[in-house]
Amino acid sequence: MKLVVQKFGGTSVANTERIFNVARIVTDTYKKGYNVVVVVSAQGDTTDDLIAKAHEIDLNPSKREMDMLLSTGEQISIALLAMAISKLGYPVISLTGRQAGFLTDSNHSKARIKKVDTERLEKELDQRKIVVVAGFQGMNRYDDITTLGRGGSDTSAVALAAELKADLCQIYTDVDGVYTADPRIVKSAKKLDEISFDEMLELASCGAQVLHNRSVEMAKKYNVNLEVLSSLQDVPGTKVKEVTKMEKMLIKGVAKDDDVVRISVVGLPDKPGIAFRIFSVLASKKINVDIILQSVGRDGTKDISFTVPTDSRDAAVEALNDLMENLGAHRIEVDEDVTKVSIVGAGMQSNPGVAAKMFEALYEADINIQMISTSEIKISVLIQKELGIKAMNAVSEAFIK
Repeated sequence: MKLVVQKFGGTSVANTERIFNVARIVTDTYKKGYNVVVVVSAQGDTTDDLIAKAHEIDLNPSKREMDMLLSTGEQISIALLAMAISKLGYPVISLTGRQAGFLTDSNHSKARIKKVDTERLEKELDQRKIVVVAGFQGMNRYDDITTLGRGGSDTSAVALAAELKADLCQIYTDVDGVYTADPRIVKSAKKLDEISFDEMLELASCGAQVLHNRSVEMAKKYNVNLEVLSSLQDVPGTKVKEVTKMEKMLIKGVAKDDDVVRISVVGLPDKPGIAFRIFSVLASKKINVDIILQSVGRDGTKDISFTVPTDSRDAAVEALNDLMENLGAHRIEVDEDVTKVSIVGAGMQSNPGVAAKMFEALYEADINIQMISTSEIKISVLIQKELGIKAMNAVSEAFIK
């Protein structure tokens, strides 16, 4: 029997009306003869509310206890959705991440999935039950609850689809597919019928919030048949696949990422090994670094600037402060007034002049570029935060007709 994994985000289950809407989508799929596994996020702003409650107790709480707390959000969602499906007259059972067999490493708040033991899931599916699974969570080898970090429910859904060899993994959101830009920011944004894994991965890494990059990376690795569609509108979505037919589009999307901080280490000795020492200590703290810029050495010194996610700022500065005396640097500068704007498209590999066109659009909009990063299918620039929306519209107008 064919199997579909369906994932629903927090806005899709935000209240009773929407929970019953999701229940109807799930049961309609079940009635067509599919086995169905449903992965659900915490309702609406539940996670933010739980974080606020934790901070009322301790501004720097234990990550283990935060995982214990935050995992309750998904448990509320799965129980309520299972009740709604049962109310409609269908066999259903809800399972926590642990009960569903998610085994992770012990990196609390940002755990990685090591294995999914699907024995319990398969037993329930064999009884033709709809299985509702808590996304975003698992269990480490010490039997402690862990959470997967931002976008964890997407990753949970794709992992289940890969392990169960599902025929389709559907990611339901509050938008009806993947757009060339956020339609709430860029009014001329167009919905894509399909997009490649590589392009979607770059867009997700650059701030597009439709899918999380870890889920796309996993879908590409295991060739999961992935589709993004709306839980609120019954319209076709966007297929994410290995190869697409839309080669005529030079650029598939424009993304903006405000979750970024620029850190500069000023007055470093201009000698071998300095960059290694900086980035090895950041790596040891599991801090992801994105755009890197090193100045040309003058008078025996140089500067190194790089970007990190906002929630890694304090850890990065602390790690660098410990190095400062040994490195012989003058100072560390932190700039939070920045945003990253990126264009993504496989078409740019075979089309020269894409960077020039992007930079021209920013110049005509009177936007100064602070840092630049490129890959085969992506160009990212760091600019002043307040100019992010203006930059997205200018670049979209230049490329996407």
